[in-house]
Amino acid sequence: QVQVVESGGGLVQPGGSLRLSCAASGTILSINFMGWYRQAPGKQQDVVATINSDGSTNYANSVKGRFTISRDNAKNTVYLQMNNLKPEDTAVYYCKIQERLGRKDYDYWGQGTQVTVSS
Repeated sequence: QVQVVESGGGLVQPGGSLRLSCAASGTILSINFMGWYRQAPGKQQDVVATINSDGSTNYANSVKGRFTISRDNAKNTVYLQMNNLKPEDTAVYYCKIQERLGRKDYDYWGQGTQVTVSS
């Protein structure tokens, strides 16, 4: 069993910063990739950023230059540094850790953490 716990969300003023953390516990042999997703009220969940096991990253256009995804594979942890936050960034942020076991991939999701950007 794998448990994924997120932290770091909160209320921040426009232009401020937050750092989200997501740590997985349990038996994880190999992480395929990790990512952050967000969902605003009434909207579909969108990918924010992903990071592969080799360190390569992808970002949504809306966050490029402002957000940075990083990870510590040894700790099964992924981070999202969010700078210059905008009200449009307000959403529930979810992390996903994908484990590869042999020929199969398994997705583990965090519980979500609220990020609110408002003055």
